[in-house]
Amino acid sequence: MAEIQWNKLGAYLKETQILGSIQNTLYWDQNTGMPKKGASWRSEQLTYIAKILHRRNSSEEFSNLIQSAKNELLDTEQNSNNQLLIKGKEKNINLLIKEFNRAKNLDPKLVESLAKAKSKGYESWQEAKKKSDFKVFLPFFEELVKLRIEEAKQISDQYSPWETLAQPFEPELTLKWLNKMFQPLKETIPELIRGINHSKKDHWNLSPESQQNLCSKLLDEFGRDKDLVIVGKSPHPFSITLGPNDYRITTRIVEGEPLSSFLATAHEWGHSIYEQGLPSQSHQWFAWPLGQATSMGIHESQSLFWENRIVKSKSFSKRFFKKFVSAGCSLNNYLELWKSINHLEAGLNRVEADELTYGLHILVRTELEIDLIEGGLPAEDIPEEWNKRYGELLGIKPSNDSEGCLQDVHWSEGAFGYFPSYLLGHLISAQISSQMERDIGLIDDLIQNGEYQKIIFWLRNNVHKYGRSVNSMELIRTVTDEELSPNYFINHLRSKINDFC
Repeated sequence: MAEIQWNKLGAYLKETQILGSIQNTLYWDQNTGMPKKGASWRSEQLTYIAKILHRRNSSEEFSNLIQSAKNELLDTEQNSNNQLLIKGKEKNINLLIKEFNRAKNLDPKLVESLAKAKSKGYESWQEAKKKSDFKVFLPFFEELVKLRIEEAKQISDQYSPWETLAQPFEPELTLKWLNKMFQPLKETIPELIRGINHSKKDHWNLSPESQQNLCSKLLDEFGRDKDLVIVGKSPHPFSITLGPNDYRITTRIVEGEPLSSFLATAHEWGHSIYEQGLPSQSHQWFAWPLGQATSMGIHESQSLFWENRIVKSKSFSKRFFKKFVSAGCSLNNYLELWKSINHLEAGLNRVEADELTYGLHILVRTELEIDLIEGGLPAEDIPEEWNKRYGELLGIKPSNDSEGCLQDVHWSEGAFGYFPSYLLGHLISAQISSQMERDIGLIDDLIQNGEYQKIIFWLRNNVHKYGRSVNSMELIRTVTDEELSPNYFINHLRSKINDFC
């Protein structure tokens, strides 16, 4: 079967992906090693690449290549015996058309302005967080909100502005559906919090060096290929793919929180192993939509699976306790370690939050975003509203902006619509975990036996392999044979509370 036009389109996409990889490499460096005074030039670099990428993704040449490949596919479809491959190509074409239309609708000047605003926003956020002063960040934040609202207006009239901004993270998401998923959690979790017996948190610590060594041993335990995955440090942990065989994760040491780096490493490993498991076929899926993540909700489900279902299990504490002791841990037995890892108590920090209260952190952020983008909430009111809503949902209030509205990096990059992915990830992880246990046995037993490769094999064959051939809801139905439901996660929380208390 002749694939002349298909290969031409593939070559164009590969070149675009190379540019995207350069952009990601600059981002990696910006977060891990760039000197502070390099920020201005880095902003110029990232803006320049963003302009080139937008030009390529909205060009007439790209449009013609897509159409030519589509026509070629239609001509060969009738004579092909491989209908599965044909369907994959059709899906790729349809996704490319959708993305082209999204890019074409954007004013190049807006794209340039957004790139500059994101870079300056990140720089100002770091300074504001250090000084614990939201006012330092405010003018840059206001600019990001204004530009992203304008972006939403230019892109779509099918979705509301906030829904439009959320589409790249969770395709086909609507506020109506999101409320259906989240409202039961908003009603149930505060009640569950009130029902637990709060115990004092064990105060112990480990040196930064010991924490780093434990993180390295954790990745070895999971089977990390050091030729594929490297680890760095950043103000906010993240995972990023720089190429088909280049996966990076970061973590951070938090003073007085000996488990923070450990849990962050497990979380980012989940992201990375998902990226490693995405489709990679003879025609270089990496450069095509089908080789990309299904959605950020699915992405977060994978990171949360490794963080919560693996590392926070009793079996894991039992298996890893001696390594903690060797690192200087002062706890007496693995049950104390397990309780320390799973300590249930409302706190101010999202990243350090337990499974029970984590969802409330996300609800606060999601509702604030919607009010900012669609409800007319002034950006200057964010600190006050943040503190108010924390008091209402979690019963605690931040004492300063750094431990409150400045704790996350997302808004400094204009990533409105991302936060719900974390909570959706919890729901998806719980439902997928239930199916995994029905298929290959109890997760606790697999951990006890060190059968991580068996877990990875199941995930790759039931979750990772789909890429963007389906959306997140289709994937859930395919894996579990039912629609996504918050009940699996709620039941998991109830079980955890009963076990813990």
